[in-house]
Amino acid sequence: MVYFEINQLGFNCGTSKSKCPKYPKYCMSCLKKKLKELGFEVDSNLEVFELDSYERHLQVEREIIWQKFVDVLNIRHIIIMDKESGLKLLNYSISGAKIDADLLTGFIQANITFSESDTVSPNDSVNIKDHQFYEFQYQNFNILLKNGEFIRICLILDHTASDNMRTDVRQFLLEYEELFHDEITTFKKSGIFNVENMIEYLIDAFNVKLVFPLILAHSIAPNILEKINQNQIPKAILNLAKELLVSKPFFFVNNLLNRVKKIVNLEANLILYEIHQLVDNNVFVSTNLETVASNLEMREETTSEKVAKFKPISSILSSNSGIEDLQTNFDDMNILSASKMIKEFVKKGKNAEKTLAYQIAEKEYKKAHYIARKFNLKEDINKISQMVLDLEKKEKQLELDFAIEAGENAEKNEDYLNSINYYQKALKILEGFLIFNISDSRIKKFKKKIIKLREEI
Repeated sequence: MVYFEINQLGFNCGTSKSKCPKYPKYCMSCLKKKLKELGFEVDSNLEVFELDSYERHLQVEREIIWQKFVDVLNIRHIIIMDKESGLKLLNYSISGAKIDADLLTGFIQANITFSESDTVSPNDSVNIKDHQFYEFQYQNFNILLKNGEFIRICLILDHTASDNMRTDVRQFLLEYEELFHDEITTFKKSGIFNVENMIEYLIDAFNVKLVFPLILAHSIAPNILEKINQNQIPKAILNLAKELLVSKPFFFVNNLLNRVKKIVNLEANLILYEIHQLVDNNVFVSTNLETVASNLEMREETTSEKVAKFKPISSILSSNSGIEDLQTNFDDMNILSASKMIKEFVKKGKNAEKTLAYQIAEKEYKKAHYIARKFNLKEDINKISQMVLDLEKKEKQLELDFAIEAGENAEKNEDYLNSINYYQKALKILEGFLIFNISDSRIKKFKKKIIKLREEI
């Protein structure tokens, strides 16, 4: 069968290549005829791609999604204006770039008036491409403009617009003026413009959600989760997203994309396609920055409340816990009392270390070390320094053991992406922490494993 891609719509002509005497010379004319019979309006701008296989179909889809991502990263601001008066109707910032919309709309109107006058010369800064788009510079930005029947759309960009972006702008204008015709008509009569539902439409039309902060959905449909678990790439992406959410309550597509790229040598558009699928299936849910800021404030307030609630208990557990508290006692301290206090802190540290409370132990040792340095007690300084080093080694050994075990388990389960992720963490510990031998055979072993697993993928 011959399979075509028409603006992401697949069309199967129903005839195999070997049995069609007109293939491939008359495919375009035959296809146009069939589309017209189905009620489609076909013009000279129709783009058709013949796809040899489903894999080629996927490749085209990945390239389309990648281009949409690149395009939305290029957009800084979107302004919709009344075509006749030049008045601003809708002003939407994507990147937070500081743009004076009123000043810009005035600048635009003046440029367009000038470009449409008889005095404009070929060397002027306004560039009109194929008599459909206005393009010119404003501050450090590129401006892309297009007129509809009633409105004008203005995109403030970092770089020159792609052909794909121009196609999206054309489509946006046609749909927008039809969908919000009543609102535009009301504005023409009364000067009142109702923007309700317009922002959401604009976000969808230009794929702005691809640059929004993302969070994990509260629940994932069982059939979607089963599908994810059957494919190691989306499964690994989901796990890596959870890792990113440990340090922050949100993540961006770019962060996740770069994180996956560090683990496995896959094309960026393939990784983005899988992330996009997770967004489409509501596994990752977009949120706006206002919601993120609000959640962060609530999180900080909750943490403060917990600290306040348990303050009496924490005071008992870690009396004189901060080094700042020690500084006030130095005036009344002599070598004898300093040595006594050092022993107390070391004893607390050892007790904490026995219960694997390494962070508490580290605090106690550091306080003891601080006093020893203040009184230049060299024997105590060396002794405590070794204790801190041994403690750090124990902490790193625990992290290393966990990373190796998790990597081996993931490898056994053929979850190769997560296996690489854990082996990379083990390598980072072995290579970055000086107490481990640089010639440790495990370094070479894990590097070989990572190369082998990448080949498996």
